[in-house]
Amino acid sequence: MEISFVELDDYKARFILRGVGVALANALRRIMIAEVPCMAIDEVAIIENSSVLYDEILAHRLAMIPLKTPKEGYVLPSQCKCGGAGCSLCQARLYLDVRCEEGEGIKVVYSRDLKPEDPEVRPVYDNIPIVKLSPGQSIVLEAYATLGLGKDHAKWQPVSACAYKYMPVIAIDSSLCDGCGACVDACPKGILKLSDSSVRVINIIDCSLCMECESACEKGVLKVGWDERAFIFTVESTGTMPVAEIILKAAQVLRSKAEEFKEKLKESLEG
Repeated sequence: MEISFVELDDYKARFILRGVGVALANALRRIMIAEVPCMAIDEVAIIENSSVLYDEILAHRLAMIPLKTPKEGYVLPSQCKCGGAGCSLCQARLYLDVRCEEGEGIKVVYSRDLKPEDPEVRPVYDNIPIVKLSPGQSIVLEAYATLGLGKDHAKWQPVSACAYKYMPVIAIDSSLCDGCGACVDACPKGILKLSDSSVRVINIIDCSLCMECESACEKGVLKVGWDERAFIFTVESTGTMPVAEIILKAAQVLRSKAEEFKEKLKESLEG
């Protein structure tokens, strides 16, 4: 197995995973989406809401605001000693108290107006609009954020995008190529280049496997395929945690699943 990163920052990663089958690649993808815990607002206590937005719609909007997830300090409610009732180990509170005064005009309530009790658990982005208030309207509430899993609700998905594709393979028979450039012109991604009457590939990972270059070549010089043991992953974080942390945690979950399977299999065979 081999992993090489093509692009990596806090919010996005592209990497090539080689030497594995599609089952493992897809398991890693699904775990990143559904089984890496992150923080999200789970319950909201509405104290006052005179806006035009129903309480349940307001609560849903709050739930979908990405929150920063600390590396340590919180556990899943199902694993907490309080039994999920809500304590400082499994729950973080955020407060919203906004009023639109008479003569102020329309006031937009943003995610930055949420005041966290724990500064480590705060909205990732400050400029997410929540609701508009007219003069005389107000909202007062307490929101309770917990760790959760994406398989239970989309608000707990730490990634906004997580996908892979097979590694493209373009075979060029230089002995048959006359340098006409038809394949170069046909490629929508611009990954082929004509140099000294021969065609070469300059950025294979951007290939979309559209087969346009192969269709454009009347002499059959190019053959487009893919490596079934190599995958190009694209992962984008919602900002709740760095994308590298998401990938590492997903790998840890995958490993723990494999170890659990090994133990269960061993018990079954011995029993």
